[in-house]
Amino acid sequence: MELKNYMEELVFMKIDEILKMQGLCNCERCRLDIAAIALNILPPRYYVTDLGGVYSKAESFNAQSETDVVTAVLKGIEVVSKRPHHNDLIKV
Repeated sequence: MELKNYMEELVFMKIDEILKMQGLCNCERCRLDIAAIALNILPPRYYVTDLGGVYSKAESFNAQSETDVVTAVLKGIEVVSKRPHHNDLIKV
């Protein structure tokens, strides 16, 4: 068994869609920063069993859920676009 957050799957799918459509940076660092911001805005949808995953997926098929995810991802993109960290060097 494994604990999973279905919201993570939704957020990463939406990030990939939007970044591709907008032609924005899709490096791993920017994607993760956008996801972190979006996931801190959105409520988690944790599940353990396959049935729980199906239930979480079914709950996400409504207009409000889709709007919430898109809004959170766009907020993340806005923040990261203003100050991306993909060129930062790791300082030790």
